[in-house]
Amino acid sequence: MATESSEGEEDTKLTGGTPQLVVDSDLREMAKNAAWSVSSCKPGNGVSSLRDDNYETYWQSDGAQPHLVNIQFQKKVKLQLVALYVDFNLDESYTPSKVSVRAGDGFHNLKEIKTVELVKPNGWMNIPLSGTDPRETFVNTFMLQIAVLSNHLNGRDTHVRQIKVFGPQPNPIPNQPFQFTSTEFITYSTIR
Repeated sequence: MATESSEGEEDTKLTGGTPQLVVDSDLREMAKNAAWSVSSCKPGNGVSSLRDDNYETYWQSDGAQPHLVNIQFQKKVKLQLVALYVDFNLDESYTPSKVSVRAGDGFHNLKEIKTVELVKPNGWMNIPLSGTDPRETFVNTFMLQIAVLSNHLNGRDTHVRQIKVFGPQPNPIPNQPFQFTSTEFITYSTIR
């Protein structure tokens, strides 16, 4: 997957895609226990199609743009990556071309954190949520909203085949800022 960005532009261009989902081993899927909703859908092509791990099924919107996918968490979570599976070869004008990712405490205060342009995507498109500052490695939020702002070939409705949201693995030792991996370090990590 290639990434391009020109100075002064907020939009990132993503091209290509990968047939298999590839993420760092220190990330875990966070959206399993979240409440999912969509702005609209055709009968039989709703939220369940986004989460069934089947590339043949898809969410199909039904209505005016932007098309929204809302992911609400019971508690504040740290998120690092959004992965979308889209297929330009199969979906053509239904394929998203511009996607916005927003985060906040709820619908009332969502802020746009990333906008990407997808150029004929085919496969998994990874959208990192980190900012331009290297210290901003994740987004701490109660809600994530993925908005499809436009489609290829000026299509009206959209197809998204899968969405996964990833965050950092929890620290195995509570109240410990470092993640020790060797048995010896873990043994001496607490004071008795």
